[in-house]
Amino acid sequence: MSDTGSLPILEIEDRIATITLSRPEVANRLGPDDLAALRQHVDTVNEADVLVLRIRGSGKYFCSGFDIGKLAAGQRGAGFEPLVNALEDCRPVTIAEIHGGVYGGGTDLALACDFRIGTLATEMFMPAARLGLHFYQGGMERYVSRLGLNAAKHLFLTAEKIDAEAMFRCGFLTELLPASALRERVEQLSSTIASLAPISVFGMKKHLNAIARGVLDVEALAADMQRSVQSEDIKEGAIAWKEKRVPRFVGR
Repeated sequence: MSDTGSLPILEIEDRIATITLSRPEVANRLGPDDLAALRQHVDTVNEADVLVLRIRGSGKYFCSGFDIGKLAAGQRGAGFEPLVNALEDCRPVTIAEIHGGVYGGGTDLALACDFRIGTLATEMFMPAARLGLHFYQGGMERYVSRLGLNAAKHLFLTAEKIDAEAMFRCGFLTELLPASALRERVEQLSSTIASLAPISVFGMKKHLNAIARGVLDVEALAADMQRSVQSEDIKEGAIAWKEKRVPRFVGR
């Protein structure tokens, strides 16, 4: 365990959860203890009445991935891929609030999120080939499905650093904002998503990700569509629309 900073922190307020990476002095790199804590946080959020999960870093950087010192000592970071896969598949909608550099496995942590909002101070690179490391399957699949094959090859096979504008052009960032507007936009987006119908949001997130991976379960999709049609929320949505008021969804 690193003696710098602390384990990632989870805070939940109403239907919005926030995980803060808390090792700013080492660019929020993640060791085995951090991975275990993050996995527990994801499990906690999945079991709570949460619609939105935000991930942010403390200090100058978002995340610099797995602790390279652990790799040099022979630790493979075997828990990294299961964690990021669990984050991609977690029930709430996820937002990566990227205020600075994001490197190595930290880029995959961000790509696992549904939205990645960054500032002009954001930059990234994937140094796996520079370290002699072959990246894992789930991460390469996320790169290709979200960024396209050409961008994935460029980032993996050159280990070149790219800036925020290039990250936005290739689709790594879903939004690019001035630093002064980042937190306000994340709060606004979180509130918007948290006001929507949970059955619809959870189902569509799950099936959109499955479509992107080419593994859509059409029977599960049909079941979720039918569940929404029979829900209390669809009745509330229709009534609220007619009455021109904000709907009050309960997830049933």
